[in-house]
Amino acid sequence: MLDWLGTRRGLTISVAFYSIVACLTSLAHGIVSFRIFRFLLGAGESANWPGATKAVSEWFPAKERGWAVAIFDSGSSIGGVIAPFLVLFLYRHFGSWRPAFLITGCLGFLWLLAWTRLYGSPEKHPRISPGELELIQLGRGPATVAENAPTVSWRRLLHYRQTWGIMLGRGILDPYWFLIAEWFALYLVGKGFQIEQSVLGFWAPFLGSDLGNLFGGALSSWWIARGWPVGKARRMVILIFGPSMLILIGALYTSNYVLLILIFAFATFAYAACATMFLTMPTDVFHTSAVASVSGLSGTTAGIVTLITTYVIGVVSDRFSFEPVILVASVMPCVATAILVRMVRADRKPDPAGLLQSF
Repeated sequence: MLDWLGTRRGLTISVAFYSIVACLTSLAHGIVSFRIFRFLLGAGESANWPGATKAVSEWFPAKERGWAVAIFDSGSSIGGVIAPFLVLFLYRHFGSWRPAFLITGCLGFLWLLAWTRLYGSPEKHPRISPGELELIQLGRGPATVAENAPTVSWRRLLHYRQTWGIMLGRGILDPYWFLIAEWFALYLVGKGFQIEQSVLGFWAPFLGSDLGNLFGGALSSWWIARGWPVGKARRMVILIFGPSMLILIGALYTSNYVLLILIFAFATFAYAACATMFLTMPTDVFHTSAVASVSGLSGTTAGIVTLITTYVIGVVSDRFSFEPVILVASVMPCVATAILVRMVRADRKPDPAGLLQSF
């Protein structure tokens, strides 16, 4: 949809849709209607990352894309920290959960006001100088052309090895984050700790994620600015931090609260550094007209795998323990690293269709 409608229009429709759905959730009665609204909310929000990634491909040269992706991706972690406290405050103030959905839904409309007033493609933006436009176009690479290039079908994109590398790599990597984000509290309880023991402990993985986003983006950008090829810089970040996520195995051998917090915080730091590279890859590898589609395909793959692994984690941890879950989860980023390094490389021959960029 985003590659067809364009970034500005596509994200405007998407954010408007799920903001309306969020507000309407306040009218839900019973579990069935609540599930319907939550499903529609997720369907609308699915355009966020592909849209943001496409915007990065339009506005930023290769050496700055890592930074740009890191900044927008870190926003989700910041939101994950703030949202529970905001919702709790609204619940206590109004005495009901319904205003929480209504007010947070209205925040989307405030964002839309800023988005529609400020965003446009560089070629059409009224506040950009000719020099800035030339810098952006040169930084995109020779394969990138105007925003109104023809839309590329999913079937055509699936013929590229690089598409499968990004899809499979992200599909294997993303469940690592959801394991920590959604099961960390239960894991600590299973270790014998009280949830009320330390609020900081639950912030640590999100803080680690924010710092990892920024560090991964900064490191790859630093290498590119010093003459490294874009693909080499991205792969090197993943080669360093992908295997680093094996540190999570250490959580199986300690019951020290502080050490557990540090292990999980570094694990999310390493994950976020890699995730920034995976999110940036479509902008490096593909023509702008295909970036949102490739990003959406990888996000769909990650969502399906995460859905399956969430169920499996529940079954395994309930019948056995978290130990086999931690062991398998620690190894999976190494598999994702191997897939990306092997599959997401520039072809020796130019792409006749012009979809693959030189990276």
